[in-house]
Amino acid sequence: MDSWTIRKVQEEDWPQIQAIYNQGIEDRIATLEEQPKSLEEVKAWLQQRPSRYVVLVTIYEGEIRGWASLNPFSHRCAYTGVADLSVYVDRQWRGRGVGSRLLTALEAHARTHDFYKIVLYTFPFNELGQGLYRKHGFHEVGIFRNQGILDGRFVDVMAMEKLLT
Repeated sequence: MDSWTIRKVQEEDWPQIQAIYNQGIEDRIATLEEQPKSLEEVKAWLQQRPSRYVVLVTIYEGEIRGWASLNPFSHRCAYTGVADLSVYVDRQWRGRGVGSRLLTALEAHARTHDFYKIVLYTFPFNELGQGLYRKHGFHEVGIFRNQGILDGRFVDVMAMEKLLT
């Protein structure tokens, strides 16, 4: 029986959100962050978010297996219909449909909250992530060369987008 649940993040989820995010930092596949985040940092990030920019968790067998968020693309009012996307999946659950479930739910939320476009940034070498995004209709916009520094080396970042209208 399929016992997956997707819901908005709750306070009791914060430690698991932190753990999964820190895996993404440690594995160097999803963020330019280099240092693990404390629970206080994660808590502050979650508490300051406007409700329109939802954070969802996916739960299987009572445990959070991944989380995803819609984030402000820009503070400028011209971009209020554009959201930036983040997806983080527990390393033991990557490639097993967790990200796909989250993307489907986030897109549904975006469509009912006046977003017309979702953008994301990924590393060009993150082929598993790119496959997920392409499966959900995202396409590559371009590559930012030497966009950031990770472990003392320049890293390229790929931009992808999906139009919802």
